[in-house]
Amino acid sequence: MITAVRKPMAEILGYAAQFDNILLLGCNECVTVCYAGGRKEVGILASALSLAFLKEGKKLAITEHTLERQCDPEFVEELAQTIEQYDAIFSMACGCGVQTLAGRYKDKPVFPMVNTQFMGASERQGVWAERCAGCGDCVLAYTGGICPVARCSKRIFNGPCGGSTKGKCEIDPGVDCAWQLIWDRLKALGRTDLYSQIMPAKDWRTAKDGGPRRIVREDLLS
Repeated sequence: MITAVRKPMAEILGYAAQFDNILLLGCNECVTVCYAGGRKEVGILASALSLAFLKEGKKLAITEHTLERQCDPEFVEELAQTIEQYDAIFSMACGCGVQTLAGRYKDKPVFPMVNTQFMGASERQGVWAERCAGCGDCVLAYTGGICPVARCSKRIFNGPCGGSTKGKCEIDPGVDCAWQLIWDRLKALGRTDLYSQIMPAKDWRTAKDGGPRRIVREDLLS
């Protein structure tokens, strides 16, 4: 189980200001269960965005859609026939869903609408690749939809480290250098200016430390 909370409205408005036509995409799995990014939350955010831009005299075209799962390539593929009509994708899924979208639609900027907080365990036998560390303050909007916290072996936040060779990590040559992937993605999007943007150090006290974390939504308690 993955839990998340919606990003501050001011941050979302900052992302939206540069576009005229966006796809606001919900996910029918974990973020629906935790009331952060399901069909209902997509509608609420769409209304809030439209109202905010109308107050500024700007019309923002918003298409609302919810996939069964954004972390599953099979469902993400459903967008292939219509994706070109949008300037950007605003994803209300966890960081895994954002990165799956960014990996499939390489010419479309993908923005996270929620902050992923933590992941629960799956007790089914299988193989998974980590894509989101649930750090609680999603930076995928600035790194081309590729998470440096989860995908860099050293978890370098303002990379690269300088030790990679031919795009591979010096710790494990079988692993792609996350910051090489980030550069390639930003270059493809024409947003290499984001690469030199220094991101402040995280306050890990609010994200990873302190033992098992627990989320309580007071508004949902009876």
